Amino acid sequence: MAEFLTTGPGIALIIVAQCLAVIAFVMISLLFLVYGDRKIWAAVQMRRGPNVVGVWGLLQTVADALKYVVKEIVIPAGADKTVFMLAPLISFVLAMIAWAVIPFWDTWVLADLNVAILYVFAIGSLEVYGVIMGGWASNSKYPFLGSLRSAAQMISYEVSIGFIIIGVVLSTGSLNFGDIVDAQDGNYGFFSWYWLPHLPMVVLFFVSALAETNRPPFDLPEAESELVAGYQVEYSSTPFLLFMAGEYIAIFLMCALITLLFFGGWLSPIPWLIPDSPLWMVAKMAFFFFLFAMVKAIVPRYRYDQLMRLGWKVFLPMSLAWVVIVAFFAQYELFGGAYARWAIGG
Repeated sequence: MAEFLTTGPGIALIIVAQCLAVIAFVMISLLFLVYGDRKIWAAVQMRRGPNVVGVWGLLQTVADALKYVVKEIVIPAGADKTVFMLAPLISFVLAMIAWAVIPFWDTWVLADLNVAILYVFAIGSLEVYGVIMGGWASNSKYPFLGSLRSAAQMISYEVSIGFIIIGVVLSTGSLNFGDIVDAQDGNYGFFSWYWLPHLPMVVLFFVSALAETNRPPFDLPEAESELVAGYQVEYSSTPFLLFMAGEYIAIFLMCALITLLFFGGWLSPIPWLIPDSPLWMVAKMAFFFFLFAMVKAIVPRYRYDQLMRLGWKVFLPMSLAWVVIVAFFAQYELFGGAYARWAIGG
């Protein structure tokens, strides 16, 4: 068996098994993310939330998924059928393949790319096409307006996210997620992570992630109050399920990025007492998803002009200025080299 795994077919089998393991983790997590999102929202509103299907309602998401799968797929008569069906598939697939470069431990990564950040950024930029195609192919004004909003919104906040990530890259000297986590591995545990030297950008990144994933209070592309669910309004059954799954997977990906870039990834907050573990990575991701869910439950929706003003007139200048500040601090190794981990070796 060991000899077979060193051959071409054996290596291909290992790669397929690794891909299936990542897909299984993301899809199983998706079931609990939707359940947790609904439970948190219910708790804020003093309701019980899902509590009928399975123990404590844990199988409610499975029941909902089965309901969508067995329903009839309805395509509007005037829609471009090919593009209409491709749009949700593109949204789902692009959200999924971004996980190929996300490490869960030192060697637990599907593809350890030296330019992993560029890969994720490129995939994230392409995800807007799924929304645009869905809105345009529906041949209806409300979906089209929602897709245009999404395009402008995602492009606006991708710029800020890019500049924020550049600050982390300047401090690390690498585009590899493993190197970024290693640079945060210091003697002070929790206080050695990038959240402290890059604290202003942590807040900006979190808010930009909300806008990038069309998450409340920035869910203007699917605003029920004026666009009747926006780009999704003509979708039902499995295509709608793929849109929603892609959205939640993208949200979970943002939780992983925040964890890796600012909160030490799989590193333990108290390394002298508790060892590093992939469980830390998953726990941190779950915590940030909890914050996403709380924002959805307690923050009212922005107007579209407020959303765009925030992105272009507040976040963009702040993130651009931060790049200059971090470059200055890193060049002269100020604050004990906190901004120049590449110089002090982590």
